[in-house]
Order: sequence, then C-alpha cells, then structure tokens
Amino acid sequence: MSFIDTLKYKYKTGTIIEKLIYLNVAVFAITLLLTVFLGLYKEEASFITKWFSLDDNLDIFLTRPWSIITYGFLHADFIHLIFNMITLYFIGNLFIQYFTQKQALTFYILGTLFGGIFYLLSQNYFPLFEGDSFKLVGASAGISAIFIGIVTYIPNYQIKIPLLGFLKLWHLAVIWLAFDFIGLIGDNAGGSFSHLGGSLFGFLYVNQASNKKIDLSSMFSSFFKRKEKPLKTVHKSAKRKQNTVKTPAPNQVQIDTILDKISKSGYDTLTKTEKEFLFKQGKR
Repeated sequence: MSFIDTLKYKYKTGTIIEKLIYLNVAVFAITLLLTVFLGLYKEEASFITKWFSLDDNLDIFLTRPWSIITYGFLHADFIHLIFNMITLYFIGNLFIQYFTQKQALTFYILGTLFGGIFYLLSQNYFPLFEGDSFKLVGASAGISAIFIGIVTYIPNYQIKIPLLGFLKLWHLAVIWLAFDFIGLIGDNAGGSFSHLGGSLFGFLYVNQASNKKIDLSSMFSSFFKRKEKPLKTVHKSAKRKQNTVKTPAPNQVQIDTILDKISKSGYDTLTKTEKEFLFKQGKR
C-alpha cells in the first residue's frame, strides 16, 4: 500500500475529529506550496488566502460570503496549525465520548460561523480597529465551541496536567477565556473576538439542549476549598457494640461506581436504573 493509499484509508476510517485534522493539514500544505510558487513571481499571497480568509471589510465580505466558514480551515503559519490541531485532537476526542460525531462537526462549523460574526462586528464597531485592515484565519473559533460545549456538559470532569496534577474542565475553561479577554486589546484582538464567539455558541447550545442550569457560584467556591477524601456514611445500630466490625455490603462496588460517576459528570447523567438503585440503597 502506497503512502497516498495509506492516507486515504486513514481518512476514510478516521473519526470526524481526525478527518477535520487531515483536512486542515491538507489545506495548509496546498496553501503553502502555492504561496512559495507565487512568491517567485512576487505575488504576496495565494488566491486561496485571498478568497477564503475572512476580510473585515464588509463590502469585500459580501462578495465572498463563504469566507465566514472557510477561514476556519486556513492557518497563518506552521506553529498556528500545529497548536490548533493538537488542541482539536485532545478536546475533540473527549467531546465525541459524550456527543455524536455529527454534533462535533456541527459545533466546529457553527462555532466558526459565530466566531466570524463576532469578528466582523468587532472590527466594524469598535474605534480600536479604525484605519486597520485584517484577514481572519484559523480553526480556533470552532475548537472553542467544542471545548466550551464539553465543559458546559461535564464541568467537573478532571484531566491530569503535567506539573499541575488533576484540574477540572471548568478550571481550564476559565484560563482559556481569560486569555481571550486579555487578548481583546492585543495584536490579535480580532482573533480573540472570534474565539469568544465560538465559545458563546458552545455554551448556549449545550446549556439549552441539555436543559442544565450552571451553578457558577458553587463552582467558584469549590475552587478555593481543600479537596477532601470522600466519606462513607456508617449507620450504627443501637443493639450492636461500637467496636463491631461490619463486612462490606455486596452492592458497595456498584454504589461506589455510581458515586464516582456523579462526581465526574453530575447526577443528571445517571440512567433511570442507576437512580432507582441508589434511591433504594439510601432507604436501607
């Protein structure tokens, strides 16, 4: 099997996240080759960048309306591409553990759309951008939608970060959004606005679809509390002595599994059978 055939096979059998990565890499490679070739003729940019990146000029945008989606498959340079694809790989694979692959594609596309809208509005409204002209490229808005979407669904899910230990997803989301807010007055302010647009879509979609209410006060208060070991409730019988040793209940393993699921994903993620089992055990 040739290298090309191997790539075709991997693309065909890959998840939607892997397909998005392959597509972004392929577009970058083609754009880079065209840029190098046209550079020999003193052309500043390839027609791909010209026609498929999102221009902040509304008159130009109206002649290229597709660019509000296609910019999400272009990247400024190799570092930009690598950082976004690594982020998409890890966040995207976590996302499709709880949502369908079709939903992952929807979040990527609509997150890119919302990011583009935020970019155009910010560039044409705020005085900070008067007299400047920029083109927007990058998958960050779509990735932001996927990330904030999964954070909204399972905010207390924990990930082990080297040197930092275990952090909850919502802790990482706070850091993620903080960088975007700080960047609103930086060199990549337009990009930060697009990231926030994608993030807003991810939050609103999951919050409405899952009908969940996010308790921000309890989330932030838990950030400053010491992490304590879970306590087991022991029901003492008046007829038994205090030093009586109790044998583990046969259903203890199942109870521990359900409690662990609640701590990671929340009570709403339990099945009807698990809720009934937990309720019966609590009445004993």
